[in-house]
Amino acid sequence: MPGTNLTRDEAQQRARLLTVDAYEIDLDLSGAQEGGDADGSDHGTFRSVTTVRFDSAEAGADSFIDLVAPAVHEVQLNGEALDADEVFKDSRIALTGLRAGRNELRVVADCAYTNTGEGLHRFVDPVDQQAYLYTQFEVPDARRVYASFEQPDLKATFQFTVKAPEGWTVISNSPTPEPSGNVWRFEPTPRISTYITALIAGPYHSVHSTYEKDGRSVPLGIYCRPSLAEHLDAEQIFEVTRQGFDWFQEKFDYAYPFAKYDQLFVPEFNAGAMENAGAVTIRDQYVFRSKVTDAAYEVRAETILHELAHMWFGDLVTMEWWNDLWLNESFATYTSIACQAYAPGSKWPHSWTTFANSMKTWAYRQDQLPSTHPIMAEINDLDDVLVNFDGITYAKGASVLKQLVAYVGMEEFFQGVQAYFKAHAFKNTRLSDLLGALEETSGRDLKTWSKKWLETAGINILRPEIEVDAQGVITSFAVKQEAPALPAGAKGEPVLRPHRIAIGSYELQDGKLVRTGRIELDVDGALTPVPQLAGTRRPAVFLLNDDDLSYAKVRLDEESLKVVTEHLGDFTESLPRALSWASAWDMTRDAELPARDYLALVRSGIGKESDIGVVQSLHRQVKLALDLYAAPEWRETGLAAWTADTLEQLRAAEPGSDHQLAWARAFAASARTEEQLDLLQSLLDGTEEISGLAVDTELRWSLVQRLAATGRADEKAIAAELERDKTSAGERHAATARAARPTDRAKGEAWASVVESDRLPNAVQEAVIGGFVQTDQRELLASYTAKYFDAVKDIWNSRSHEMAQQIVVGLYPALQVSQETLDATDAWLASAEPSAALRRLITESRAGIERALKAQAADAAA
Repeated sequence: MPGTNLTRDEAQQRARLLTVDAYEIDLDLSGAQEGGDADGSDHGTFRSVTTVRFDSAEAGADSFIDLVAPAVHEVQLNGEALDADEVFKDSRIALTGLRAGRNELRVVADCAYTNTGEGLHRFVDPVDQQAYLYTQFEVPDARRVYASFEQPDLKATFQFTVKAPEGWTVISNSPTPEPSGNVWRFEPTPRISTYITALIAGPYHSVHSTYEKDGRSVPLGIYCRPSLAEHLDAEQIFEVTRQGFDWFQEKFDYAYPFAKYDQLFVPEFNAGAMENAGAVTIRDQYVFRSKVTDAAYEVRAETILHELAHMWFGDLVTMEWWNDLWLNESFATYTSIACQAYAPGSKWPHSWTTFANSMKTWAYRQDQLPSTHPIMAEINDLDDVLVNFDGITYAKGASVLKQLVAYVGMEEFFQGVQAYFKAHAFKNTRLSDLLGALEETSGRDLKTWSKKWLETAGINILRPEIEVDAQGVITSFAVKQEAPALPAGAKGEPVLRPHRIAIGSYELQDGKLVRTGRIELDVDGALTPVPQLAGTRRPAVFLLNDDDLSYAKVRLDEESLKVVTEHLGDFTESLPRALSWASAWDMTRDAELPARDYLALVRSGIGKESDIGVVQSLHRQVKLALDLYAAPEWRETGLAAWTADTLEQLRAAEPGSDHQLAWARAFAASARTEEQLDLLQSLLDGTEEISGLAVDTELRWSLVQRLAATGRADEKAIAAELERDKTSAGERHAATARAARPTDRAKGEAWASVVESDRLPNAVQEAVIGGFVQTDQRELLASYTAKYFDAVKDIWNSRSHEMAQQIVVGLYPALQVSQETLDATDAWLASAEPSAALRRLITESRAGIERALKAQAADAAA
């Protein structure tokens, strides 16, 4: 039985048979405030009526339409009533004996509200006790709201009619109409895929503006709950949005393809945002309630631009099947960061530094897991794609697109993209359609490039091979490329790839590392000579892959490594610093650099690091290195030194600066001595102040959570803090704090609420898991390893995908770094017969234990 799965073969067969014309969807949400139907008969459902017109290529053919619903009341095919009990089974409605040509289907069902962030999510704000709804349909969840042919290549028009409670606003893909008697009738959309249709409803607060260009006016809207309205910085969001409109329309040479552009900050959202056509939903944590660093604004801006780029790449032109999901996400990631880097007036021209520092480290980590896969993954069914929103799909894909741009040229790349949009507007495509357009504009043959970069897994390593004479003049220079073995269990063979890279030369000038030379070249094969450098004087540092054009691990030669180790913080530009930091982190994860040496490197250089995003990444990486990669017998020594540093840096930071806030958070995350915990308590009480540091709502919760985890804040203290912040965010923070307490009872209650009950909403479940797992509580958590393996398969089989994945990944005993944990994992994998998707998640988690054991051994030997 297919359950809620859909195979690629089934989708291809259905696409060959059917052409979908139009949907008319009528939803009765009038009972949403109370939680169910308006008559109160069912407190979890709403009435959904779908009429869909489609053509069949054959007379008498059979097919099916998808629907996930508690009850189906009526099914009519071409005016004939079908027995709903007979035809609705296994999340599908069987359609038999289709007419050749036009068919019409009508389905009346009760669909369910969710609290998992999938389908139609319902949330009640504790501040005003009002209900707020939004849909999330990617990958296959439009069928939770209306009967749909749930695959991206069966595009159609969609006309929504919605009955909503008095005083509500309803937003969809088409412009919002004036309601008539609380009924909202939207105009049909252009031809789009089911997964980017959307509906957002509730008493939302809104701010409106327009984007004006070339005589066209596009209405812009920003929405959030009224309880967040005082924190909504709408003008900043509009500014980023307008920059994106300007830059994308110029680069794509195609006007924005929809009638309006709304951005809706919604509660309990699982992802960062979703590219619903003309109605983008964004997690409302991006409406900042407290002071955040500029890095947070940069990440938010990248998210805004990422979703806006999808309006063209993803919504206007859509992948045929989910194997090209990577291209959808990678293109949006690449172009959003390029927009930040190159758009006139951008506040974040250093965005490639952030990309190197965050996205690429994610990609390198993912590409070294046993589950690593080619960028162009084999997606056989929906289960495959649901676990494929990963560091390969987003970050490696975007890294390789950046390499492709360097390989074909930026101007040629965008000329190809322009031709692609014009040729395929409102249609579906494959990767070959884009590569064909790029071959036309660049003159490059991309077949070999595509085969080596997109159809193989793994990372190459680039090293310089340098020979110098007695006078310090280079006699030969070459770039050596290696293709390390893929991780155990990974499919495929390691390959050497063509790389377009830059080589930077750096000299020490007045204590600063300044770039004095740069050459750009193609690297291919095992050894690429660089004759341009022969006969020149050797600089202090050679940096391969300068400007981060390609996707590869880079190693420094011995002389360069010596200089960089002493002067890492002295590069005048942020990108080479970020590349060097990333290389050091990579070496630490690979057990080439002991954790204690990585700590020493960060301690010596972080004080000179001006890029706040890099500083915050280093904070996270040091903590991770100490918690997982340091030898257990030395770990506390390292943590003590690091925590002392965080406090020293906090006190020395410029009052009110981003660096001060970042160091305050780093200190709060690792404070451990009685004196340090006393300081946290004093900052919370207001009996001690650090000049310029605003101990605001979010920072207060960071302090409370650390005090709870160390046994200094009890239930009474947590409840008192929640009384100060009676919001949904406060409830989540309180849930984290309660789960963090170092007692058997607190852990038992947290475990039971997540594993033994399925009542928690997605965001609260995530908060409880985050509190439950505390790095200082290994012994207290040790007994949960066996409980995890006892429960995990049933969890996977009984919960929705988002909820199950949170638990499977979040509660895996990652802190129990031991051979015993590996053995327990292997025994479970051998006996449990998990699905491929669950096996993948467990195997990835297991790889973290294996890596940590190797790193701990390297640190112990240091």
